[in-house]
Amino acid sequence: MQHLYLTEEHNRFRQTFRRFLEKEAVPFFTQWEREHRVPRELWKKLGQQGYLAPSVPEAYGGAEADFGYSVVINEELERVGSGMVGIGLHNDIVVPYLIAYGTEEQKERWLPGCVTGDIITAIAMTEPGAGSDLAGIRTTAIRDGADYVLNGQKTFITNGIQSDLVVVVCKTNPNANPPHRGMSLIVVETGTPGFGRGRQLEKIGQHSQDTAELFFEDCRVPATNLLGEEGQAFSYLMEKLQQERLLVAISAQVAMEESLRITVDYVKQRTAFGQPISKFQNTRFKIAEVATKVAVSRAFLDALIARHIAGESIVTEVSMAKWWSTDTAKETIAECMQLHGGYGYMEEYEIARRFRDIPVMAIYAGTNEIMKTIIAKNLGL
Repeated sequence: MQHLYLTEEHNRFRQTFRRFLEKEAVPFFTQWEREHRVPRELWKKLGQQGYLAPSVPEAYGGAEADFGYSVVINEELERVGSGMVGIGLHNDIVVPYLIAYGTEEQKERWLPGCVTGDIITAIAMTEPGAGSDLAGIRTTAIRDGADYVLNGQKTFITNGIQSDLVVVVCKTNPNANPPHRGMSLIVVETGTPGFGRGRQLEKIGQHSQDTAELFFEDCRVPATNLLGEEGQAFSYLMEKLQQERLLVAISAQVAMEESLRITVDYVKQRTAFGQPISKFQNTRFKIAEVATKVAVSRAFLDALIARHIAGESIVTEVSMAKWWSTDTAKETIAECMQLHGGYGYMEEYEIARRFRDIPVMAIYAGTNEIMKTIIAKNLGL
């Protein structure tokens, strides 16, 4: 499919990146799913080829590429599998915080490594008692001389095991009223005393994506690791969540498209009662319904991507796309799995992995219930 917002240069880049992934990722992805880890070796190879942090300015070793390249990278990573999501999080969710809010010294210190793959990033928002309600976080960072002292716990952190740099959402003023005014972003580097990682969490799906608990116990971090201004974290998060939620919608869209593709191939080959099951009316109708939903979803998403690239504020529409794409993906992938019959429940069939990988997309980056709350509020309700 040709996307109207992509140029011929973007399309050539896609072909090059796809060939890279077909050589360096596709043959090993099942192994990574079993090992619950995308190896650092791949990160280094991605960095060597210029596929990491494409938006980083040239002054810090990046390509200073437009968001169209990020769209291509995220689409192609999802085609390999949803467990590659940590690379997109590094590229287009965490690194943009460093670019937008970092000091010159911070950018010079961290961004080159983010481009080469020597630094893997994570962002720590969610806590055991605070998910979508970010103002309810309890992790604190109290100023003590030239340092902040962090105490608290984070959970469900993507790249949590392998990350070298974690942007931690914490409260530098626990008594602020309203609470969100006391929130700040503190960058914690691996090896900092008092910073520990818990177990790698066992998830239903996205097995190759390392997800972990993080602990901070009297973790002393230099005040120079404050990202942006103290007390401004909530506004920073709100500003960047549009892109994060758009990326989730992109992943869900590609998961749908890939599930449809493999299902069409399967029903043409699978026979029952002396003919391919693609010849049965029920199969044809189900495929037609899924294909239509996938196409409608893609049209809406592409329009939003173009508007995002143009710099428009489309918080309401992106919230719509996030819940629509992820819920529609759950529905359509379940239909595709059903058309595989018993084989769809077997791990060696890709549709089984797609089926278990998709549900969490309706949860992270703000649950779909939160998306509907945002939509209703912005409609004046």
